[in-house]
Amino acid sequence: MSRAPRSAASALRKVVAALILVPLAVVIIAFAVANRQIVTVSLDPFNSSTPAASVTLPLYALVIVLLIIGVVIGGSASWLRHGRWRRTARRLERELGKLRAELDLHKRAAGAAPVNVPQPVEPPERLQLRPPVR
Repeated sequence: MSRAPRSAASALRKVVAALILVPLAVVIIAFAVANRQIVTVSLDPFNSSTPAASVTLPLYALVIVLLIIGVVIGGSASWLRHGRWRRTARRLERELGKLRAELDLHKRAAGAAPVNVPQPVEPPERLQLRPPVR
């Protein structure tokens, strides 16, 4: 591949990324500014008035942390689920390497000794059948 298409694709990728990331950043900043209230997250299901474990933080921070945790859990689940395909790809890569080595061996052997290739045989003449009589 030449340099021109690669740099054009890279520039296009940067433009598309900017068109997506800039509005996303604006939305996230607007969300953070609009939701600065402090919230308390209780991790104690039995005592809601004085929880044993609780966290106090701004609402936007809570939402962003939960989104990050969701992305990590989703990515991990996807990665674990695709393990079978990665294993198959590694096996096929090994087989491909072995087959290429075998092909190179056969090519070297064919270059050293002449190979008798049979000449193509012409197919026999086709039968000519008459149409059925009624």
